[in-house]
Amino acid sequence: MSDKTILIIGTYDTKDDELNYVASRIRSQGGQVLTMDVSVLGDPSTPTDYSKHNVAEAGGSSIKAAIDSGDENTAMQIMADGCAALCLKLWQDRVFDGVILLGGSMGTDLALDVTSALPVGVPKYIVSTVSFSSMLPPERLAPDVQMILWAGGLYGLNAICKSSLSQAAGAVLGAARAVEAPARDRPLVGMTSLGSSALRYMLRLKPELEERGFDLAVFHATGMGGRAFEGLAAQGAFACVMDFCTQEVGNYVHGSSISAGPDRLMAAGTHRVPQIVSAGCYDLVDIVAWQGVADKWANHPNHTHNRLINSIVLNAEERREVARAHAERLAQAKGPTAFLMPNKGYGEWDREGADLHDPEGLGAFLDEMRKSMPPNVDFRELDCHINDDEFADAALEIFDGWLEKGLITR
Repeated sequence: MSDKTILIIGTYDTKDDELNYVASRIRSQGGQVLTMDVSVLGDPSTPTDYSKHNVAEAGGSSIKAAIDSGDENTAMQIMADGCAALCLKLWQDRVFDGVILLGGSMGTDLALDVTSALPVGVPKYIVSTVSFSSMLPPERLAPDVQMILWAGGLYGLNAICKSSLSQAAGAVLGAARAVEAPARDRPLVGMTSLGSSALRYMLRLKPELEERGFDLAVFHATGMGGRAFEGLAAQGAFACVMDFCTQEVGNYVHGSSISAGPDRLMAAGTHRVPQIVSAGCYDLVDIVAWQGVADKWANHPNHTHNRLINSIVLNAEERREVARAHAERLAQAKGPTAFLMPNKGYGEWDREGADLHDPEGLGAFLDEMRKSMPPNVDFRELDCHINDDEFADAALEIFDGWLEKGLITR
């Protein structure tokens, strides 16, 4: 008897053989299969469980409208909207246990919408000829999506692409069997940070929050971590957020490719999630180390963290820009919002006596935050460093107060 059902999605008019091969591999391992066609012009060799007409209609359109548009991009967006809506409905009805999507750049564009529509915990795999490409914007990647490069898979089956397809088939079925979906028995606090060599507040706060009956999820604020954090905040996954490392805001403002997108520091406030915010490592902009240093950063100090990340130290005026970006985002918050501003530094490397200590730059940031902070924010200046116990104590004081008032609920 089969135990898990995998939904296979692709353009069956052009990739019929490949999609059927994936189905055969899943069935050979004891899994069940459902199929969904997102073609526009052609038809599959045999009917799929969900036709292209079902898909287009789920998005409030039709195959005729897609064809009549006369534009392949418009047509595929019609199919992407319908596929995302239909898949979410099928998941809510527990029709399938995991999803796998195949495609080139066109199919991958659709796949990103579909996987983003499904909640965390749904096994989701994309087999793509453009996996890991820089053309894939971080903000479109679902927090737990898995990708595999479809090597040699642009047209037709062969030994190379069968290797990729069979691995992906086994992976999605195995994930559906093994996944432990996020439990909802304890409320969750979302937190952002970097590694403990730079930021350490989570070491103090984790046991304190657990003692209060909350779980803590800490997100690595290096682009994709911030995207996952924002996405989950928008879904209502958190009872409260402690967004203490907002370096990705500065990365975006100053054009780094290590970005969480333009909406960083927005989801919690927009969706009324209580948020306690600070600006851990605001003074640094991360760049990709192996790409070299751009001319605009030539006269800036930098800290090479490893072969992947190089951190540029911002000057005073650049720090003021980051401060204003924080204030602009926080001004749009609709829920309880507090900002903690330690006046002795925001990362272990900027302490007095450390290599990146810059009193002028820190002073500029603090001054701009005082000038820019909107009235809807509970603004608290602290005479400490972000890694001092006083900072964690101040965060807990706000958290406990909101908990007592019922602003944070269990």
